[in-house]
Amino acid sequence: MPVLPQSNQTLIELVQQRIGRQAIAPFGFNANGDLRRISAVLFLLGQRDDQTPYLILNKRSDQVRQPGDLCCPGGGVSPSVDTLIAKSLHLPKSPLSRWPHEKWWRQHRPVDYKKLSLLLATALREGVEEMRLNPLGIRFLGPMPPQELVMFKRAIYPLAGWVNHQHHFFPNWEVEKIIWIPLASFFDHANYARYRISFNLGNNNKETIPDREMPCFVHRQEGQDELLWGATYRITMQFLATVFDYSQPPIDSVPVVYRQLGQRYLNGSVVSQA
Repeated sequence: MPVLPQSNQTLIELVQQRIGRQAIAPFGFNANGDLRRISAVLFLLGQRDDQTPYLILNKRSDQVRQPGDLCCPGGGVSPSVDTLIAKSLHLPKSPLSRWPHEKWWRQHRPVDYKKLSLLLATALREGVEEMRLNPLGIRFLGPMPPQELVMFKRAIYPLAGWVNHQHHFFPNWEVEKIIWIPLASFFDHANYARYRISFNLGNNNKETIPDREMPCFVHRQEGQDELLWGATYRITMQFLATVFDYSQPPIDSVPVVYRQLGQRYLNGSVVSQA
């Protein structure tokens, strides 16, 4: 069973080292082309007053698509705005300029460095909008492998970061609340389950989606179970495998959680029913 480093500074250095090894493949998109199918998100780690490391996620509100899901802050690229923000990331004391590998990427991977700047600009802007994240308080830890969203035909590019000092966030209308999950809880197999989903799209909808079953993580908070699944779950498992060599328990060894998703889950507003 993995053991967290004794200090958060050691954890930060470990994450930067392990993620840096995998950041070899070039980013698979054209920064000057069609960016409508590209999203950038922040895989945020941080600590509270207890000095324990947490994964910080947003819970999507009823006013957006996929309401009730846990997700990393982030969203789609806004080329005109994010290109300007990306240029500011080259200035001293910005999250990118303080990254230990920034100089090497800028010199040896200039094309990917430009893409990385754009992705980080997008993720930081969205973090400010969604949860009033302080962008200057983020310690950038490195890029992670992208995830493909088959249902929504998007590619998600996660960027790991550590939140310095900020313990309180102020969600906007897109976010119901902020979820803090202790990083150590991901090493407890009792917190994993099988998410068995059925879809009810209504009698007038000719399109049908087959029932699905996939692994998930159950975070129990204040008497309520929050489910982490889908792309954000895969990003988290990739992070745990890369940094801690951790593997999720076999799916046939964990209990089943049932949910039904309606048409509004795909289109926005009203969360799934238990």
